[in-house]
Amino acid sequence: MNHKDIYFIGIKGTGMSALALICKDLGYNVSGSDLDKHFFTETRLIEANIPIYSFNPSNIRDHTIVIVGNAFDDTFEEVVAASNNKTVTVYRYHQFLGHLMGQYRTISVSGTHGKTTTTTLLKDMLSEYKNTGYLIGDGSGLVENDDYYFAVEACEFRRHFLAYHPDIAVMTNFELDHVDYFKDEADYLSAYNEFSKNVKEVVIAWGDDPHFARLNLAPTTLTYGFSTKNDFQAINIDRSETHSYFDVIAHGQFIKRFDLPLVGDHMILNALSVIAVGLYEEIPVDLIERGLQNFSGAKRRYSIETVGESILIDDYAHHPTEIKVTLEATRIRYPNKKIVAIFKPHRVGRIYHFINEFITSLSIADEVAICPFTSIDDAQDGIDIDATFLQSRIEGAFMVDEDEQSVQALLAFEPAVYVFMSDKDVYNLKNLLKDHLQ
Repeated sequence: MNHKDIYFIGIKGTGMSALALICKDLGYNVSGSDLDKHFFTETRLIEANIPIYSFNPSNIRDHTIVIVGNAFDDTFEEVVAASNNKTVTVYRYHQFLGHLMGQYRTISVSGTHGKTTTTTLLKDMLSEYKNTGYLIGDGSGLVENDDYYFAVEACEFRRHFLAYHPDIAVMTNFELDHVDYFKDEADYLSAYNEFSKNVKEVVIAWGDDPHFARLNLAPTTLTYGFSTKNDFQAINIDRSETHSYFDVIAHGQFIKRFDLPLVGDHMILNALSVIAVGLYEEIPVDLIERGLQNFSGAKRRYSIETVGESILIDDYAHHPTEIKVTLEATRIRYPNKKIVAIFKPHRVGRIYHFINEFITSLSIADEVAICPFTSIDDAQDGIDIDATFLQSRIEGAFMVDEDEQSVQALLAFEPAVYVFMSDKDVYNLKNLLKDHLQ
């Protein structure tokens, strides 16, 4: 792989933009293409002076490495141009990342929920001890040649994480998702079993997950959680509106009482998995805590802004379980405020399959608004629904879009906590509301 020019097809994707930044740091000449619309990931690409072009087959130059984003199939015009050019080396995103991971002591984070936040916590903790590179699903990426650790978010989407061979793998949970690809729960769990065989040393998994007993993880597996059966346990938990305090027990021995700026049981579990990594790596306990205390959040993972008397929260939650924990954490943090949930669905298969769970989770909020969406499902023949399929089933829920009428409908609830949730561009509506509140 001697080429020094790298071109990314779909460079604004969260993983792709992070990988582009990493390649820039490693000395490659980086450019790429994407849609002519704003995505939150492009800010850092622009700051790094990485050229971004509109899609065009003529963008593909000779003697270039081309990395293809997962949203683009082999018939996409730029992919065709790259594949037909014999001087071009083509990788899928996960293939190139798998090659890169082999150059560092790599710790991956996979699981249905919490990958991005946990990888960010992991990066913060490891960086307190040794030079650490990272690739995170919020578009963040930084790797330098003298890094020792590499913290990587490893997604199970279409089994892409099977291209990775980490030294240590954290697995946060195992709840069925990506129902447009995985046949059923057994198929979903089998992907984690397969991936665990790639792990060189140890898997650190949430032992209290209701699906854990059905897994057959390899090689060595250590568990974390709240129950006594786990190798790493959090007990004696105290909570405030901004912090969590808990004792960590490792293999039956008291380690330390931690004081961390995290809210919600899901965040305690995320932190506990990272503490388990630190203890496995024999990192001094005070450095583990100090690194975790540096955590300031991941992009689009419970990002909070105060505008006047209202609060705007932007979160990547798109699965009903993620929506549930996000709204429950909001209740803890803002117990006396009205909570308005604004949700933009993405995949029709996910909405159809989990419709009852979506109804229950969103109903935690005082008010619910649903945005229209365009699904990118490519294996959901026969499912012909739109956002009203969800909106009409939640009492009092209403539709909103990126327009003045929708903003006025949301303003009717101020002062409030507005929780914008989606794995797509719901933040555009959030910014419109913010402009009116200001």
